[in-house]
Amino acid sequence: MITGLERGGAERQLALLLRHLPVACEVAVLTRAGTVGAEIRRAGVTVHEIGMRGNRDLAALPRLVRLIRRGRYDVVHTHLYRACVYGRVAARLAGTSRVVATEHSLGDGHIEGRATTRGVRVLYRATERFGSVTVAVSPTVAARLRGWGVRPGRIVVIPNGVDPAEFAFDAGRRAATRQRLGIAQDEPVVGVAGRLVPTKRFDLAVEAVARLDGVRLLVAGRGPMRDPLERLARALGVADRVTFAGDMPDMPGALAAMDVLAAPSVQESFGLGVVEALAAGLPVRYTACPALDDLPPGEAPDARRLPTDVRAWTVELRRVLESAANRDRALVPPVVGRYAIAEQAARLARLYRAETPEAVPTRERAHDAAT
Repeated sequence: MITGLERGGAERQLALLLRHLPVACEVAVLTRAGTVGAEIRRAGVTVHEIGMRGNRDLAALPRLVRLIRRGRYDVVHTHLYRACVYGRVAARLAGTSRVVATEHSLGDGHIEGRATTRGVRVLYRATERFGSVTVAVSPTVAARLRGWGVRPGRIVVIPNGVDPAEFAFDAGRRAATRQRLGIAQDEPVVGVAGRLVPTKRFDLAVEAVARLDGVRLLVAGRGPMRDPLERLARALGVADRVTFAGDMPDMPGALAAMDVLAAPSVQESFGLGVVEALAAGLPVRYTACPALDDLPPGEAPDARRLPTDVRAWTVELRRVLESAANRDRALVPPVVGRYAIAEQAARLARLYRAETPEAVPTRERAHDAAT
């Protein structure tokens, strides 16, 4: 169960999991199926649209209860705040004994773009008790859940996953994507990817590229910050060197077209885009990425952390681009294998069968402790 199925990190992660989970699945979407929902249906998975009209549309609850009772599902697995709140309650009312929730987007002071007010926290904690276990996508998120009052014994860390083969560099794909976007084949390209919201700090990338002669910025994503970013590019005189591509269904192609990924986000719950870029053989410069920061050093040698300082970004991007022509994009760092989707899907399947979080195999708990 998920709140919506337009293109986003959690939505793409669900679609990827469905291809690898060794169990039969159906999907319930609270709002509408959207582009990712259509993709899931094309793969042969049933998608139920609940038709929820807003956060307080309580009529959705009995519809969910009826759906779960008819389906007689062994497990209900919820994703994103609204689906977690309504889904846990509906599953309990329908008599489902195993209810798993994945927390994708819990930031410091916000969740999925909304402020984490006292009311939001109280509702989350109250409904969390109706579930069996909460999956955090990183130790950083697990710590935030504990700070909200979720008992440690009810939390298991299972990271997001990536399909390395899907993102493996392809020179033909690079050329085709650049041609489609009107980017010269020999033009140096800095890329950013993700929802265009203030915490992503893509304005730093625009300002840094404005100081680099002959360099293009490729912006893959959409969101409320698009207009301000376009105005900033015009004010800096680089509107002709910034390509706003919007949502790109072919994210591997977008990454192939780039020479370096800039990820100046100041808050992340995991940092899936960074891992995908590393799988595409790209060097990455970032500010916050639990997927890397929670690991031992050396697993991602082509990723470097930078402060939120335009000068630092300008200097570093210039240095990386100068060596881009000599880079072997077929080489990927060890961190990509650590987050391979097949292993994460297998861990979830084992969690589905566990009686309690403590019943998850010992190596799962040891992984959580190590990270």
